[in-house]
Amino acid sequence: MITALAKSGELVTIGDMAAELGVSVRTISRDIDVLRDQGLPIDADRGRGGGVRLHRNWGVGRINLSYGEAVDLLISLAVAEQIESPLFMAHLGGVRRKLVASFSPAMGYKTNDLKRRIRIGKASSAHILKDYRPPNVEIVKTLHQAFLGRNAVKIEYQSVTGELSERTIQPHYLLMSSPIWYILAWDELRQDVRTFRCDRINSLNADLSSTFRLRDLDDFQASLEGIDAI
Repeated sequence: MITALAKSGELVTIGDMAAELGVSVRTISRDIDVLRDQGLPIDADRGRGGGVRLHRNWGVGRINLSYGEAVDLLISLAVAEQIESPLFMAHLGGVRRKLVASFSPAMGYKTNDLKRRIRIGKASSAHILKDYRPPNVEIVKTLHQAFLGRNAVKIEYQSVTGELSERTIQPHYLLMSSPIWYILAWDELRQDVRTFRCDRINSLNADLSSTFRLRDLDDFQASLEGIDAI
């Protein structure tokens, strides 16, 4: 309610706010300090006729994200942190902390190593790109959630030769070889590590009933080195 009054663009005195809300001036002053600590740019004009208001250029309010949107954003932030471009780094840490705080404690701890689980490689060659197709949005969304939750997924996969197969895999790491994304996975049928191109996945369903223990990245080193042949 305080932010609603302050967003009017007009200076509102603390006394008027207190009267409007039916609380003490001390309570309003304390709440304004809390809002400032949370990052809201509240301007104040002192003296007779003065008051407080949100900075005239401030336009960000509460943003309601679905669980899927929050996971997508969290993974996008992890990618930006891996790239380590100064252009993207200014507020990423604060945004990530606020986003992680919105998850349950059980899920929150799984975000701790998210940055390490996303790898950035060199751009894909023209040879690799010749049969590239943008992956299905719904498949990507489900994959992201399973990746964060460490859930196995059942996929229908099309090989480079066009052969179709059904696999149940554990998505341990994601590798971006721009613009292609790869899953570094444990293949439950083959009982071995395998690499899958996301754009060759025709369908994907997550098994939310169980989770897997994360394998060390060294287990996938051979897959990383042979990525251009996939």
